[in-house]
Amino acid sequence: MHTSLSRRDFLATASAGTAVALLPAALRAADKSKPTAWPIGCFNRPWTKWSYDETVDAIKAAGYKYTGLLTPTKADPFTNADATPEYLAGLKQKIAARGLKCNMTALRVPTNLDLAVAIESTRKQIANGHTVGIEFALTFGEDKPERYEKYFKIMADAAAFAHERGIKLVMKPHGGGSGASSEILTAIKAVNHANFKIWYDAGNIIYYTGKDPVEEFKPIAPHVTGFCAKDCSVETDAAGKRKPDVMIQFGAGKVDFTAMFRAMKSAGFNGPLMVECCKIGATPQETMENARANRVFLEKALARV
Repeated sequence: MHTSLSRRDFLATASAGTAVALLPAALRAADKSKPTAWPIGCFNRPWTKWSYDETVDAIKAAGYKYTGLLTPTKADPFTNADATPEYLAGLKQKIAARGLKCNMTALRVPTNLDLAVAIESTRKQIANGHTVGIEFALTFGEDKPERYEKYFKIMADAAAFAHERGIKLVMKPHGGGSGASSEILTAIKAVNHANFKIWYDAGNIIYYTGKDPVEEFKPIAPHVTGFCAKDCSVETDAAGKRKPDVMIQFGAGKVDFTAMFRAMKSAGFNGPLMVECCKIGATPQETMENARANRVFLEKALARV
């Protein structure tokens, strides 16, 4: 049966159609999933055999806006406990001169020392990070079971100390007491402080445990505030021993970045992605090109999420 529109219905329908047409494209596409745009940065690790000036030049040239102080060298202690005020001021200036923002520093927690000394060293590193202006202080967990309890005590103190300075204390999967989700959950429970979170590392899950990083992410998802991006290939030698490698280009290993990012997005993740590794070239420039390619790889993976 044919039904004609009344004049009032016609005008209402026409007005609605005109209004929709006038909406910005982003609003007209509101029914589509919102693009995932987590900040992407790069650590210094691929350039440790060159100067830090060459490092930050390369990170800038590779298209990054954020960097992190992951791997100290003989020339650059970064925020280690023995860094001088003059060195820290120069370090901060070098980063700012390239238009970069430093969002993270790594802590070297000396669990081999007496507890009071280890706590003092860790506090000094956090204070140095505050001088540089970092947002996150990252630890690598503890490898030796006999030192787990001491590490947890140091972290409980560090979490409170960092919180007072507006710094977020985080731990990454790194084998041992931070190997996979079960060990990480044990650490979170033992430290028992709201300022102790996780920076996930899918490549390290494969490297140290051989487990599925997507599945290992799920139990700890509420605690994850950042992501250390690396791929991991695994070969087996003649004796059947695993030989994992992380200094590779993204897509050459076993990490399914798209599946990983989908799981992270579903969990409400909204932190930075920090490129840790790439294939190291013969020159800083060649390494820069590889780091740039890994950034583009992540951007394309995010576009599919």
